[in-house]
Amino acid sequence: MPVHEIRSGDDTFRAVIDAMTSAPQRSEFTWRTIPAPSRMAPSTWACTGEILVHEDELASGRLVILHDPAGQESWDGTYRMVALVQAQLEPEFAVEAMLGDVAWSWVTESLELHDADSRELGCTATRVVSQSYGALASRPSTVDVEMRVSWTPEPPADAPSSDPAIDLAPHFAAWTAMLAAAGGLPPAPPRIAPIAPTHHARAPRPEEAGDAR
Repeated sequence: MPVHEIRSGDDTFRAVIDAMTSAPQRSEFTWRTIPAPSRMAPSTWACTGEILVHEDELASGRLVILHDPAGQESWDGTYRMVALVQAQLEPEFAVEAMLGDVAWSWVTESLELHDADSRELGCTATRVVSQSYGALASRPSTVDVEMRVSWTPEPPADAPSSDPAIDLAPHFAAWTAMLAAAGGLPPAPPRIAPIAPTHHARAPRPEEAGDAR
């Protein structure tokens, strides 16, 4: 199974992805390509990413980039970013009524921080609180947050209206910043390590998800 689905002859998308993946990233971020969905657009690319600090995984997620030279009405453009951000927060967030608003601010501020101009921006933030009882009562409560975000990158003002080549590096960096924010790290330029997290978080673990069911 290919790690990406780039339509034969789509040199514009290939060049955009190559330029995006060659841009520097913050030191705590690691990523790898994964098989991309092939039915969402003529050309697609996908990866997973993690925020790691001292070998602890604070947040994880997935990014899918879609390209349709003809454009799609729901996108209002020829490119679409579809991102997933996941983190496990400290139990105090279980009673944080504004967590959804906080998660939304991680999205908007990350895009603004990296000058990633966008339109048709949408986000769904889901909080899952797991609390154990009986024989499992000794297990600490956990709070998982999951954000599903999508947006259309704004093309340069002087770009042709047909199918402009867009610089996706700021948008890739914005997704990285969303992961970092969910993981409790403050904004930081690439390759600059922060002093300390602003809150304690880690990526949800598969075995814990199984226990919760």
